[in-house]
Amino acid sequence: MVADRGKKSKVAEDENADGIDTELVLSIEKLQEVQDELEKVNEEASDKVLEIEQKYNEIRRPVYNKRNEIIKSIPDFWLNAFLSHPVLCDLLNEEDQKIFKYMSSLDVEDFKDVKSGYCITFIFNENPHFENTKLSKTFTFLDEGTTKITGTVIKWKEGMGSTNGINHEKNGNKRPLAEESFFSWFAETEQKDFVELQDEVAEIIKEDLWPNPLKYFNNEAGEEESDGDDEENGENGDGDEDGN
Repeated sequence: MVADRGKKSKVAEDENADGIDTELVLSIEKLQEVQDELEKVNEEASDKVLEIEQKYNEIRRPVYNKRNEIIKSIPDFWLNAFLSHPVLCDLLNEEDQKIFKYMSSLDVEDFKDVKSGYCITFIFNENPHFENTKLSKTFTFLDEGTTKITGTVIKWKEGMGSTNGINHEKNGNKRPLAEESFFSWFAETEQKDFVELQDEVAEIIKEDLWPNPLKYFNNEAGEEESDGDDEENGENGDGDEDGN
């Protein structure tokens, strides 16, 4: 009798265990179905966001053009905006700054299909450094997950290219700050895997400087940072007074 009861208890435990496993599997399957449904909604949302972004890119374009026309009347606007930027300022050597005095306009334009890439264009007045009036760098996102990068070949006037640091060698993927000319950036066109670190200079120009260059021309970014430091120093000072 005791043995029979033991067998029955074991069978009951196995049945309960099978029941729990079955319920768990069913729950996970249902969860996966819901997750798949959510992914479809997210994909649809991404497509809608891109449609809206493309629409507003067209709306922004004439406003950007209007802004560029006004900037042309402000001497050394882009030079000062670059020099006031906490990262871009380190990329201009002394010769670059002389060239930037001839810069009249900057333009950043997404492709019509914003997922496929964008182009950054620097426009210059006639100058003693190079023949070009436009220097562009284009980033095309390819289907296989790589980025095709093309840049304008700068037609330096006699004696100007090599003396401006264009022939300096790079160390790895990093640009030597303040030694190599900013203009060598246009020749950095190695194809990159999309998952790799993207062109930092391009990202900063496109996502930070371009949306509101006036902030950097007025050095508002530096003032905000300074205000933050003052507040921290003030807090530290108050703590010292309390301690005394």
